[in-house]
Amino acid sequence: MATSKKFVPPVAFHPGKTLSAKLEEMGMGVKEFAVRTSKPEKTIFAVISGKSSVTSDMAVAFESVTKIPAHFWLNKQRAFDEYVARQKREEQLVLAYEWVRMFPLKSMSQMGWIENMKSMEDKVKSLFSYFQVSTVKAWQDYYMNQQLKVAFRISLTNTKEPYAISAWLRRGEIQASEMQVKEYSEKRLRELIPIMKGLCSEHPEDFSTKLQEICAEAGVKLIYTPCLPKAPINGSTRWINDTPCIQVTGRHKRNDIFWFSFFHELGHILLHGKKDIFLEDIEYSDKQLEKEAEADLFASKILLSQAEENEIPFIHRCSIEENEIIESNDFSIKSICSFAKKFNVHPAIIVGRLQHKKIIPFTKDTNLFEKIDLFN
Repeated sequence: MATSKKFVPPVAFHPGKTLSAKLEEMGMGVKEFAVRTSKPEKTIFAVISGKSSVTSDMAVAFESVTKIPAHFWLNKQRAFDEYVARQKREEQLVLAYEWVRMFPLKSMSQMGWIENMKSMEDKVKSLFSYFQVSTVKAWQDYYMNQQLKVAFRISLTNTKEPYAISAWLRRGEIQASEMQVKEYSEKRLRELIPIMKGLCSEHPEDFSTKLQEICAEAGVKLIYTPCLPKAPINGSTRWINDTPCIQVTGRHKRNDIFWFSFFHELGHILLHGKKDIFLEDIEYSDKQLEKEAEADLFASKILLSQAEENEIPFIHRCSIEENEIIESNDFSIKSICSFAKKFNVHPAIIVGRLQHKKIIPFTKDTNLFEKIDLFN
């Protein structure tokens, strides 16, 4: 368990106190000192009262009259300024205690995102370092108040768990900074979609690594980040430094859901602008909802096009909500696998489509799903 030794800065006094004591020792009044240094009397009073700083010009002038080197006065001023800044910082840390309590620190520590700190002050500093901010206000401006509209076109204020989600997004930024990919090419990305779909169909054990490599070939960073408690997210898409980034969790641990989520995020890259960030659990505007529907349609067509769907006779039957009794042999594993092979798609995709359309119960043909775990 990491601990940090608290730095307690020594008390530093304003150089005006030293000047006051020196003038008393010299038996010289403020007015005379002002005349001898060619400085306004009010300026000298301001320095003595601590309301004004000693400048380089003043320090040289003070040296001539007091015989105390200029660097002494400047060092005194620097030490005092640092002391004041650190005192303000300590006050900011105390104000940040309530902010820190809103984050799932235990989970973040267990995942290795931050160190496990004991004191509240160290926890604040750890989170500031994690988010690369210096104050709670800076975090709020970035994630809540939309100060950086190029980075975020939505505000996490509209989410149920803005603190956990911001931590998850930040983890993706850190992971993205550690990845190297080629320059982004939309043309190359579209060319690679059939290969991605083939990977979905074959489902090798190392599919997740291979998919990252395919994306990197087109200049896309594919990031796997586990969910945090209270932030059950499937994925997110955004551009970081002109590079498209897809961040997914694989939280449902089912291959059909993973691939739909992936191609949904890919759709955002190909269909929508660089300035948007797409994330679940957001109260979107009507325009944003249209983009979500477009990404859904994109993913659906990639995995199983309308023409392919039309070739599957039982996919257009009445739904179970209409109380039609559907014979199990209409949806035999053999039949589903046959269509899956024909369309170069995993059988789980067809089963998932049937379940989504409520043609078969969610309990049927579940043995065709592949369990996935991106982190083990």
